[in-house]
Amino acid sequence: MSTSPFPRGKVAVVGAATFGQGRAPGFQSSDLAAIAARDALSQAGLTPADVDGLFFCHPTDTFGGLSFAQYLGIHPKITDNNRVGGSAFQAYIEQAAFLLDAGMIDVALIAFGNNQATATGKLSSTILPMTYEAPYKPINPVSSYALAAARHMHQYGTTQEQLGAVALAARGWAQLNPEAFKRDPLDMDAYMASRTVSSPLKVLDCCLVTDGAAAIVLTRADKARDLTANPIAVLGAASATTHREIAWMSDLTVTAAKDSGARAYAAAGVTAKDIDVVQVYDAFTINTILFLEDLGFCPKGEGGRFVEDGRIAPGGDLPVNTNGGGLSCCHPGMYGMFTLVEAIRQLRGECGERQAKDPHLAIAHGNGGVLSSQATVILGTPDTI
Repeated sequence: MSTSPFPRGKVAVVGAATFGQGRAPGFQSSDLAAIAARDALSQAGLTPADVDGLFFCHPTDTFGGLSFAQYLGIHPKITDNNRVGGSAFQAYIEQAAFLLDAGMIDVALIAFGNNQATATGKLSSTILPMTYEAPYKPINPVSSYALAAARHMHQYGTTQEQLGAVALAARGWAQLNPEAFKRDPLDMDAYMASRTVSSPLKVLDCCLVTDGAAAIVLTRADKARDLTANPIAVLGAASATTHREIAWMSDLTVTAAKDSGARAYAAAGVTAKDIDVVQVYDAFTINTILFLEDLGFCPKGEGGRFVEDGRIAPGGDLPVNTNGGGLSCCHPGMYGMFTLVEAIRQLRGECGERQAKDPHLAIAHGNGGVLSSQATVILGTPDTI
């Protein structure tokens, strides 16, 4: 019996949608998010007027939650536009679950959209320079992740080819996903020949720069059964933050996912060995290796060897980032929403060629900053409650 205060199985997802992944010319960020929100709500027969809990993250608007409520024409009881990077959306799930269970709200909408690719063609950033690192002119965020990759290689013998195995697995899944932006073939020779951005990370170790939007709708489990034939239970969620600047990270090979994952598992009453489908925030190939270790899928230091030989690729032992991930599907600045949507779609059996075999439990993990903020959500089919 779990002693976690998390309301296990009392909240469920009744809608999940994406829009504009890749390139979506002619749309502003809020347009993209609104279309995804409309589509997610319609899956449960709901409209924006039903939403009384709004969780929204705008890429450049400090008052994004207020602006989006106005855009939708609604007056929610709760509005949250907390910014902890790409893990914000998993944190929203955690917060919304408690608010829904307490009866503070009845319908929670979580949404995000960004038109960065067609608007600027580069990653959007509104963060202040890192005071103690800026004088050295790092190419952030990639240089910070390169430090973690270099340390993992030095400490555990992780190889360039093992990083490449992550990139190849992501591309393999993307080739099965009609929504994925990068679907052309990729082999190890092409990966190894790609240019270095910040050693040891190559361009193919780095996430895409795309447009895209996603939205998720949650309500209490008793109401969810009246809205959809296939509600997805929220079984556990937890968040943790360790630093902002990479120089403050006490161990470059251990992230706060170790903490958030442990608490999310405890809330859900499961362990890593029970998980059928894994979605982690792969802004860089090293992320997948670090998070598989910290979330308990392999021992610390074994991540590189764990991903070898197609183990996380289509046909492998463990389906990981089955939409193609941030490396090959999409990355509109903050990718955490897309790990959640893909986990939900897998559990609902909607993934076509890339569908995992009869999944019942999925993990959707978010990463914010430079391995700074980590948040983990465990989702399950109705029979797991």
